[in-house]
Amino acid sequence: MKPITPALPSFIILDDYLKDWLREDIGRGDRTTQSLLIQDITSGLAQWTVKENGIIAGLPIARRVFQLLNEKVSFTTLVNEGEYCQSGTAIAKIEGSLDALLTGERVALNLAMRLSGIATLTRKYVEKIADLPSSFVDTRKTTPGLRILEKYATQVGGAINHRMGLDDAVMIKDNHIVAAGGIGKAITSIRQRIPYPLTIEVETESLEQVEEALKYQAEIIMLDNMKPNMMREAVEIIRQHNNKVKIEASGNVTLETIRTIAETGVDYISSSAPITQSKWLDLSMKIN
Repeated sequence: MKPITPALPSFIILDDYLKDWLREDIGRGDRTTQSLLIQDITSGLAQWTVKENGIIAGLPIARRVFQLLNEKVSFTTLVNEGEYCQSGTAIAKIEGSLDALLTGERVALNLAMRLSGIATLTRKYVEKIADLPSSFVDTRKTTPGLRILEKYATQVGGAINHRMGLDDAVMIKDNHIVAAGGIGKAITSIRQRIPYPLTIEVETESLEQVEEALKYQAEIIMLDNMKPNMMREAVEIIRQHNNKVKIEASGNVTLETIRTIAETGVDYISSSAPITQSKWLDLSMKIN
C-alpha cells in the first residue's frame, strides 16, 4: 500500500463544527447528567472498545470533543490512528470529570464511528491496487457539514484527497461542456480567466473527447464510465501524445472492478463509495 500521511484538520477550523454539534445534542442542558452529578466534581474513568474488526479513525477529534467540555479531561489513545483492530480491542482510555464524559459521549462516538467506517472501506479499495501504480482518490460526494472530516477519514484509510471544493481546481464536466458548446470552447474560455497555477481537468466519455482535450492541452483527463478496452485505448492515445498529462478513471468503480481499471494504466481512480456506501464501525464507551 502506498504510504499516506493523513493531515488532521486544524482545530481553529474544527472547533466551530464541534461546538455546533455539541450544542445540537445538549440543547438547553443534559437533563440526565446534570440531575445526577455536580459539575466538575465527580471524576471517573472510561474505556472505548471496538466491537467489530476495522480501521480506527477520529480519535484526536473525539479527544477534542471531551476537552471542549472540560479541558482537564485526559484522553489516552491505546492504538494508532489508522490501525486495524480486532473486535474487543480497547482503543482509548478517558479520565476526568464524569459530567464531561457522559455529556460528550454521543457526539464523540458518532464522529469516530462514522470516520472509522469510512477509513475501513477505503482501506479495502486501496489494498486491491496496492501493488499497482494507480492511486485511489475520493470525491466531493460528501455529507454537507462533514466534508473536512470525511475526507480526512479517506486519507486515514490510504486514499488521496481530490479537490476539497470548487475553488481548488477546474474540472470541466459533461454539463459544463454542453453549456460551453464543446471541450475546446470550455478550455479556451476558462484558461483566460483562472489564476495561476490552477490546473484544468476535463471529463471525457469517448475517444473523440479525449483527443479534443489533448488538443486544447488539458492537464488532467478523466475517463468517465469507459469500458476497460476503451480505457486502455484512451490511455495509449494520451501517453503517446503527452506523457505529462495525468489520467483519472471514474464511474462504476467497485471492489470487484477497481483492479481491472488500475491495470489499464491510469494514474488515479476516483470513487465516492468509501464515503457514500460505508457503514459505521461499532464502538462503545463503558464507565469503570
